[in-house]
Amino acid sequence: MSTIVLTRVDSRLIHGQVVTKWLQQSGANEILVVSDELEQDEFLQSIYLMAAPPGVEVIIKGMESVKSYWAEEAAAKNSKVLFLVPDLTTLKSAVDEGIVTEAIQVGGLGGGPNRKNVIKNINLSEEDVAILEGLLSKEMDVYFQAIPEETPVPMQKLIEKYKSL
Repeated sequence: MSTIVLTRVDSRLIHGQVVTKWLQQSGANEILVVSDELEQDEFLQSIYLMAAPPGVEVIIKGMESVKSYWAEEAAAKNSKVLFLVPDLTTLKSAVDEGIVTEAIQVGGLGGGPNRKNVIKNINLSEEDVAILEGLLSKEMDVYFQAIPEETPVPMQKLIEKYKSL
């Protein structure tokens, strides 16, 4: 059965840090990207597939299709998976489905309307904070860490900062 060795939320999905640092750090040999938008865009998929290093399989699924993939195909493999989602809404769905059960690393959430910058690459909305508080209430380990060399920051600290802004 495949095992998730790192769950990462990063709006940029597969990019330099993921490819060069987190794959090596986690020992993953497969990247499972869960994004409804990306699942529908073959052109963008081809770009992400090219970004992965040789020997690392990239699987791109939407939230609905990842359920059967994880239950059937991933269960039949023995991969070490870097589970990558672009946003907290998708992450919450993966947790609710029982796919993600371990620690969650938040590495990058982009800006936009109704979002506040709390640290480097992390911009949170009220909805994000509600999702994060729900995960923390389940006693899940949720933290921010952009690169392996940085010390992880507990998500509760970033929620407190958001509320003080």
